[in-house]
Amino acid sequence: MKSTYVMKSVFARSFALGIASLLVFALIASLVGWRRIAWFDDRVIAAVQGRESDAVTSVMKFFSFIGSTAPVVVLTAAAMLVLYVLLKHRGELLFFAGVVVGSALLNVVLKLAFRRDRPTLHRLAEEAGYSFPSGHSMAAFSLYGVLVFLLWKHADARWARLLLVALGLGITVMIGISRIYLGVHYPSDVIGGYMASCAWLALCIAFYRRRPRQ
Repeated sequence: MKSTYVMKSVFARSFALGIASLLVFALIASLVGWRRIAWFDDRVIAAVQGRESDAVTSVMKFFSFIGSTAPVVVLTAAAMLVLYVLLKHRGELLFFAGVVVGSALLNVVLKLAFRRDRPTLHRLAEEAGYSFPSGHSMAAFSLYGVLVFLLWKHADARWARLLLVALGLGITVMIGISRIYLGVHYPSDVIGGYMASCAWLALCIAFYRRRPRQ
């Protein structure tokens, strides 16, 4: 009975978080579509890019790189290999793959739906494609979010769990900030990407915990 109650509680909280994130994404997407968010983007860009220096640029380029396709694919493949070969957790493997691949596909669909052009002023890097929502931000949130979730279940010590959350959150936030700093994304692209992936991840967790045997 206690186990069933816990599963229902996790489902309810995850589902609620997913819906809340979806609503926030819908608000940001509406403001982007109506061109009513420039006031926010301009202020955040000025604050972030106002910290420009050679050292900061090197750090930001590093975080932008680890959020790019090649490192994400390598880390994803490595995690899937560990889950399948070493741990034999095939249910977790399918869940992990569903979150990461689903997030990538969702990003493609959303970019094509909004077709927002990228910023053109003060670029420190070049990037092709549409701007909203940020693919780096969505990939980072989904990948590190699902890794933290899976590792959390196997970490008993409180300090280990706090470290996992801090590392996952820190890397994800820095990847998003790096995209603003380098001038290839608006802040609303990054936050929209976080919200889209948070909604996707939370809903995946809700239904994964709802039917743990499947």
